[in-house]
Amino acid sequence: MLLDPDVENDVAYELCQLVGRSILPYRRAGGGDPDGAGTIFFFQDSGGEYLLTADAVAGAAGELGLRASVTEPVGLAPAVLPITGWIRRPEVGVAVLPTTGLHAVAAAGGWAWRTQPVVDVVAADADVLARIDATPGSAFVLAHGLPAGGERPLEVAIERVARVGGEVRIGAGLPAGYVGAPVFGVEAAADGGMALHCLGLVLPGVEGHPVATFDRIRAMLPAAGEG
Repeated sequence: MLLDPDVENDVAYELCQLVGRSILPYRRAGGGDPDGAGTIFFFQDSGGEYLLTADAVAGAAGELGLRASVTEPVGLAPAVLPITGWIRRPEVGVAVLPTTGLHAVAAAGGWAWRTQPVVDVVAADADVLARIDATPGSAFVLAHGLPAGGERPLEVAIERVARVGGEVRIGAGLPAGYVGAPVFGVEAAADGGMALHCLGLVLPGVEGHPVATFDRIRAMLPAAGEG
């Protein structure tokens, strides 16, 4: 569904309010700048809570940047948290990490996570994804880019998404740091409004990016208690 520019801006703003605290900057251990930088996000379903990103970004280990707004109380969490233990699925292009260990680290340090996970009801199912065709629709990528100065604030790129050669793709190149970020789209709802969906996450690409869609991501998530 392609929206008017003013409506796109409104949707981008609402997304930041709804899921902004689920999205964090990540840097792969040993990765050069900008190749080692990407974005991760929290996802939650009935089986548990996970970090998700692109396999190309995750590597074997890395560092997760913590904004002050995603932890409580203020001042106790570190600015950077080492991350290991990714479950890597290069055939899907995705890496996943159950968050049980992250919550244990926080508890041991006297702080807690204050996030807004992307929840399963928002993640696109196979029927939603099947309705994406060659007609470009509005897409919203929430990510932490690499602006000059070293800080990595949350950003929103408003792009176009369509099905190209059997895969869902973003039709333009994205800035460094965006690989691994969640991609959101909209479609007309039965009540005449809009239904918002997280389509999947950004994979590396040239002059456009494939999207690892949620039907494939769901299939690779570990069962409750695994990982």
